[in-house]
Amino acid sequence: MIDLQDHLKRVFDCESVTLAPLSGGDVAQAFAVRLADGSDVFAKTHATAPPGFFVTEASGLAWLREADALPIPEVLHVSDDPPVLVLEWIPPGHAHAYTEAQLGRALAALHTAGAPAFGREDRRSTGSRGLPNEPCETWAEFYAANRLLPLAKLAADGRALAPATIREIEAVAERLNHLGGPPEPPARLHGDLWAGNRLVAEGGQSWLIDPAAHGGHREFDLAMMRLFGGFGDECFAAYAEVHPLADGWEERVPLHHLAPLIVHAIKFGGGYAAATERALGALR
Repeated sequence: MIDLQDHLKRVFDCESVTLAPLSGGDVAQAFAVRLADGSDVFAKTHATAPPGFFVTEASGLAWLREADALPIPEVLHVSDDPPVLVLEWIPPGHAHAYTEAQLGRALAALHTAGAPAFGREDRRSTGSRGLPNEPCETWAEFYAANRLLPLAKLAADGRALAPATIREIEAVAERLNHLGGPPEPPARLHGDLWAGNRLVAEGGQSWLIDPAAHGGHREFDLAMMRLFGGFGDECFAAYAEVHPLADGWEERVPLHHLAPLIVHAIKFGGGYAAATERALGALR
């Protein structure tokens, strides 16, 4: 087990480091860190991190920051061995009347910054299930080869979904050119944009954390935001003013919900199998 306190003393060349555990997250241990000079940083570690776990997150954060579209925390230190990630501290705040609309406009700018391909140029995998991010020329190829088909296999191997449901997922993967709407260039995605990965800081500004960053379909981020809630109507309205979605986007929301629902069925079971089946039903 890593001695995080000792590690951070060496990294920041200071005599004392105080750690305060933070809640949230299902895989990493997170801490508010007070350094000897009185400054604060955020740090997290992982007892059984796969290779490159935090390096992948750090590179995703840096890539999102490059777009200069909305606040993304700066990476202060990252290590693969031991697995440690240190970010700038985000002083917590509360939402203002403009917070949701501001996020919608900023997210549109982030997506518009684009990506070289669907997937990741560095081919680093996504999440605890190691989903591939092989670069693809089309979204249909990416979503089939890097999301739906690998997830169908994981769900089948873990008996998380019924065989008939697995076959239906595989059938959807073959129909993506028809189901996915008009072709779009790859957008710069956060990739795991649920409300827990948006922090409202001092001044009411939204910061994005814990990305699964990749080049993808911009409807995926927006569908993820709708899956678990936590974002206001003003956010989506402001996004649409800046970067309207293609006609029929409402019918495609269940398509983009499929991947995260399958992931949750694999990890947590419960009602997520039924939710996956409902999403498939909407695509028949």
